[in-house]
Amino acid sequence: MTIFRILLLLAFISPRYLYAQKKVTIEPATIIKAAPGLIVKQGYLVVPENRRKQNGRVVKIPFVFVRRPEQSATSNVFLYTTGGPGYSTIGNLDSIKADFGMLSLGGFILFDQRGTRRAKPALDCPEVSEAIKRSYRENLNRDSLVKVAVQQCRNSFVKAGIDLSAYNTTESAADINDLRIALQIDSLHLMGVSYSGGLMLTVARNHPEGVQSLILQSSLPVFTNYEEEALLNINEALEQVFARVDTDTAYGGRYKGLRKKFQQYFTYLGNKKFNLRYKPQDAADSISVYYGKHELLDIIVDRLNTRQVGGVPEIITNIIDGQHAQYVPAQMDQYFSADPNYTAGMRYSIFCSEQINWSDEILEKQQEEILPWLAGFRYNNVDHAICSCWNVMKEPAIVKTPVYSNIPVLIAAGDIDPWCSLFYNRLIKRTMPNTQILIRHHAGHVPGFVIDGTDYLKMFLADPNKPITGASASVSVE
Repeated sequence: MTIFRILLLLAFISPRYLYAQKKVTIEPATIIKAAPGLIVKQGYLVVPENRRKQNGRVVKIPFVFVRRPEQSATSNVFLYTTGGPGYSTIGNLDSIKADFGMLSLGGFILFDQRGTRRAKPALDCPEVSEAIKRSYRENLNRDSLVKVAVQQCRNSFVKAGIDLSAYNTTESAADINDLRIALQIDSLHLMGVSYSGGLMLTVARNHPEGVQSLILQSSLPVFTNYEEEALLNINEALEQVFARVDTDTAYGGRYKGLRKKFQQYFTYLGNKKFNLRYKPQDAADSISVYYGKHELLDIIVDRLNTRQVGGVPEIITNIIDGQHAQYVPAQMDQYFSADPNYTAGMRYSIFCSEQINWSDEILEKQQEEILPWLAGFRYNNVDHAICSCWNVMKEPAIVKTPVYSNIPVLIAAGDIDPWCSLFYNRLIKRTMPNTQILIRHHAGHVPGFVIDGTDYLKMFLADPNKPITGASASVSVE
């Protein structure tokens, strides 16, 4: 990097960050309970909502730092935040037990992201889940109802003075670094899954001085253009299933020609609709619901995971044979139940500013042209229409560039992951050469680090610069 570029970077970044440092505080609060004997520091990290604005609003982000008495408060500390984006790390937790698994590694921080469930403010949009339920109850256009609900949600946040453009990965990365500084921690082992893998990569680029290693699962780097690749990723995962059907004797030839049958059925399904009686869990009576290609594909794609993938050939065969009733009600349960740990508004802000506002709709459409069996599948609950309503600023070009670093990285990835393709994890290694990818075969999203009794994470942490070993039929290392 030339001296001119260094000075330019300092001119545009350092003043904003130094200003933010003056406003960072920790507000003690009881977020969750911890077992006796554990040392706990918890509360809210209070930081500027938008570090580019002076004298603006602040946000409060919950965290829990727990360790055993013999563990250091300033070194060998791990920080974990969950994926989504839109999910809360701490939302479903009410206590930490003395045998909490991650404490075997060192002190551990559970960190929520700004805008999620327990943060203040939380960018929840209950109007959206109600709109989806109404669309099925009354057989109305789902996209139209959701668009109205998104606009209503946005209006309420803007009226409250919330800057929706400030809920992005760059600000969350700064939040993590500010927490590290406030807790006087030398450097962190950062742990992320799916979207938060991309968040941790951003911390490594923007605040490398505070990163000791990255421990990622099924990462979605911010620098990818997800919308232009999503159907390709799903098709790649399905191809793994079809290839296994063709070669694995365990299936005994029962699903011969499944690939062709699947592609023909879903290509010609088009806009055809089916209906059945369905009883929502919170309703006294059943209703008639209509469903079609999207819902049937959802049933299949949702099962492209480590636990359920073995049953996918049978499910595809049954769906093609018209046996929908055994699967559709459970899928409807998902549409009719709002996840209390999820905030749609936070997801909209991140996906719109970092992905969809950067996406080429022509390339998105070309996926459907070459994969007609997946055309029309709603693979994401954020799209261009929603982002037009949400109206947040497009993130700068730096977020769409790869991260170049020699920080040690361990990635666990499944080769049938329909959401965060193995391709993405290999892209990370290309510009971060000190990366090791643990590939679990016939596994989906977030496959874990303990495979066939071997703990590859502990092996990595023993010496992050040493190659891990132990490849088998279940796993390989790149």
